[in-house]
Amino acid sequence: MYNIYSWFSTSFTVPSNWTGSNVLLNFGAIDYEATVFVNGHNATFHRGGYFAFTVDVTSYLNNGANELLVFVHDPTDEDPYIIPVGKQTLHPSHIFYTPCSGIWQSVWIESAPSNYITELYISAGMNGTVNATVSTSSSNGSTVSISIMDRNSKNTIATHSGISGSSFAFTVSSPKLWSPSSPNLYDMVVTVDRDTVYRYTGFRTISRGVVNGIERPLLNGKFLFQFGTLDQGFWPDGIYVPPNKEAMVYDLQTLKNLGFNMLRKHIKVETALYYQACDEIGLMVVQDMPSLRPLQTKTLSNCTVETILPNDAQQAEFQRQLELLVTQQKPFPSIVTWVIYNEGWGQRLDYFPEFALTDLVRRLDPTRLIDSTTGWYDHGAGDFSDNHHYANPQCGSPFYSIPSSPYDPSRIGIQGEFGGIGNNVTIDHLWNVQEAIATINQTYELDTTLDAWNYRSHRLLGEILDQVKMYACSGGIWTQTTDVEGEVNGLLTYDRRVLRPNVSQWRSDIQALYNAGAARTNMSTPVLSSF
Repeated sequence: MYNIYSWFSTSFTVPSNWTGSNVLLNFGAIDYEATVFVNGHNATFHRGGYFAFTVDVTSYLNNGANELLVFVHDPTDEDPYIIPVGKQTLHPSHIFYTPCSGIWQSVWIESAPSNYITELYISAGMNGTVNATVSTSSSNGSTVSISIMDRNSKNTIATHSGISGSSFAFTVSSPKLWSPSSPNLYDMVVTVDRDTVYRYTGFRTISRGVVNGIERPLLNGKFLFQFGTLDQGFWPDGIYVPPNKEAMVYDLQTLKNLGFNMLRKHIKVETALYYQACDEIGLMVVQDMPSLRPLQTKTLSNCTVETILPNDAQQAEFQRQLELLVTQQKPFPSIVTWVIYNEGWGQRLDYFPEFALTDLVRRLDPTRLIDSTTGWYDHGAGDFSDNHHYANPQCGSPFYSIPSSPYDPSRIGIQGEFGGIGNNVTIDHLWNVQEAIATINQTYELDTTLDAWNYRSHRLLGEILDQVKMYACSGGIWTQTTDVEGEVNGLLTYDRRVLRPNVSQWRSDIQALYNAGAARTNMSTPVLSSF
């Protein structure tokens, strides 16, 4: 359901055994601006449709029932707003979709002691080094205790103490590493005073290096060809919201069963359960920042047409929310790359903001790679030379098509998007909205039978295979996981009832990509590149 303005109302009671504790009210995400009232008191304001926030409501509570009101403003791409919206628009058409608004992730209360953990970041590398930062609600300087347990045996394999508010590190001996083929995870217990938080982590290192003369992405020190889908996360019955966890995991498991080892979460941020599933299944995640208003123009008084781009204040807000994205999502080991801009959407060209934003993301999270501009406009920032081209790939190759740029051998060559071939289906599997149905013919290519669709897929996968063997292709992203509204180019239909791929063919074609990538490496130690 979409509304520019909306109110949400409910009541809640606090368990009697929470007496003396702080009561925290948590929101997974509200799109877009939320003002929260508890028993008539203005408890907090939050801006940003993809990010979690927490407010201590202890001082606003009554004995017995408590009233919770949330006022939401969600302008999406209404003038004059230029905000992170991803693929949402008030005017859906083909690759831009029905918007959602309001509370679209979980809401819950919890009890906490007077000094509780407010921020917890732990990263674990392939050499066993654990880096931790723990912040608390009171003045920092409290003792932090961390225990790490083997998830299978439940045995404690390491303990360490540090001080809240300061980064500290320790080493775990010979951990089992996380990778798509062995997604090993370790459980953690973190304690500060009377507060205890349960988390998990995976030991892995993301880096880049020169392997046989080519810049490559490295997982645990080795080049692994990354192949995934453009994963948009839209649903016919909930738009941004899947019907349940099982449906969400079904999409991910379908990708894993076909042989993909990665996905690109396309200009949307999912629930924590989504990333936990990727951690557990073993799917690397390339995480996009939700884009500002894409591909929209305005006509000036002199009748010239101008692309709608952010002003200085809107650019600053985009940067603030990019910081929220990295800070919120960086605990998940499956995330291997951050994407800042997609195809120039909201990217100012009067200067090159991606350079400063890349530096910012690098400071916030030096443990991952950065794809500063996937597709275009590429001025040389970040770790990737990223080409978009439909339907055929142009990956790390000596040929390209504008507006993508020629392959830059000083960075990693990847195919950020390709494929996108479609196959129309009967009305019972379509988004039954006439405006969407009318745009189906805008699909990059339409194949009239599934046999033809699989044949064309095989040929396109064969092309990128050649580019892995002959050139400098290090990864590819196929468009896309599922159909969305007027797009019929998914591996699955929008209702998830038709799986288009010939499974054995696709598994074989994808495995050939991994084999070709492995054949381009050797067992010598890669020459590591500086970021």
